[in-house]
Amino acid sequence: MNILWISNIVLPEALSLLRINNSLKGTGGWMIGAANSIVRDSSIKLYIASPTDRVSDLVELKGEKIIYLLFPLGSGNHKYNSAFESYFLSIKNKVRPDIVHIHGTEFSHSLAYVKACGSDHVVASIQGMTSVFARFKTAGLSIGDIVNYLSLSDILLRQSLFHKVKDLKVCGESEIALIKELKHVIGRTTWDKANTWAINQKIKYHFCNETLRPEFYTGECWSYKNCERHTIFCNQPTNTNKGFHQLLKALPLVVKQFPDTKVYLSGIKALKGDSIKHRLIETGYVKYLRKQIIKAGLEKHLIFLGPLNAEQMRQQYLKANVFVSPSTIENSPNSVGEAQILGTPVISSYVGGISDMIENNVTGFLYRFEETNILAYIICKIFAGDVDLENMSLNEIRVAKQRHDPSINTDTLLKIYNDIIQNG
Repeated sequence: MNILWISNIVLPEALSLLRINNSLKGTGGWMIGAANSIVRDSSIKLYIASPTDRVSDLVELKGEKIIYLLFPLGSGNHKYNSAFESYFLSIKNKVRPDIVHIHGTEFSHSLAYVKACGSDHVVASIQGMTSVFARFKTAGLSIGDIVNYLSLSDILLRQSLFHKVKDLKVCGESEIALIKELKHVIGRTTWDKANTWAINQKIKYHFCNETLRPEFYTGECWSYKNCERHTIFCNQPTNTNKGFHQLLKALPLVVKQFPDTKVYLSGIKALKGDSIKHRLIETGYVKYLRKQIIKAGLEKHLIFLGPLNAEQMRQQYLKANVFVSPSTIENSPNSVGEAQILGTPVISSYVGGISDMIENNVTGFLYRFEETNILAYIICKIFAGDVDLENMSLNEIRVAKQRHDPSINTDTLLKIYNDIIQNG
């Protein structure tokens, strides 16, 4: 079986073949796990096509078991870029795929494949949905919060939240057009099923969970006795969607009860604004976060870890007293799955597809995104030892191991492929 994957991510093996250093080796981890499982079948030949600004023409790279086809990003894949069509025609002729799997509907190159090559034997996985995410990008922030903290970078480089919402809406137009053309999608939550159905009631929805990065299937699990008490782990604080501004609203109440509270943050080394350089490059959202941190006197409680690879993330989950996901919108974030499979207690905002991942008070805690006092209350209950975390941890591990089982997910995915090949 010849399988063609289309992704907006260039996987680490392809980067190494291009001799580009990728020290984190964590990009597209969920795809790496699925790809490694698929290519164990010797009858399968897997090709992965991705746009990148690292090449000027279509390039073929042969990995250990995967063939990568990289084509120029050119003028980009936010607005529709017809230049992608000729590359996809060449790729289709080269690969002659039995099935084409588009990973993510967010960018216009996915629509370009369907426009150039048709939708027969094509399926797209729903990751996030920009057409929906655009409505929630600024949740928890007022117009005043955005306007009052506009930075020079926001204005000159079009990085303000207003620009980002506009970009999401543009991508959303391509996404909607793609879903209308497709006959098949793969999803994993009630949220993505409902939102694809709202766009195309005739589309066939296939259910398949995701496989996590390999590092999360081996080694020790979380235990209360080994964790660092009164600590919170949270990731990607500078991505508005991840809702760090909501956690900041909850923290003063937590710190009042537990003055030794620490919050470990992955993804950025610091929120500095004390130099001309930092003031020139920081976004308005980062400027807003920095001011709120100073205003609430939280500086000594926040520890910025910088970008982390999979093993480093694993260690932070194990170390944390609790992992918090205060997102404005999600489908099914891998960070929640990673925390759960290790047994780290999880608190998450009740948004998107999260309720399909967490059963409240059983495999984690849910709270309404707006209700930051409840978020603070739950954190304090955990810190005070008023929750049976050991039992919750076991429940999380049991559910997450089944949900993210590589063998089950690979078998399910291949069955979906065969169904589409046989039935169109």
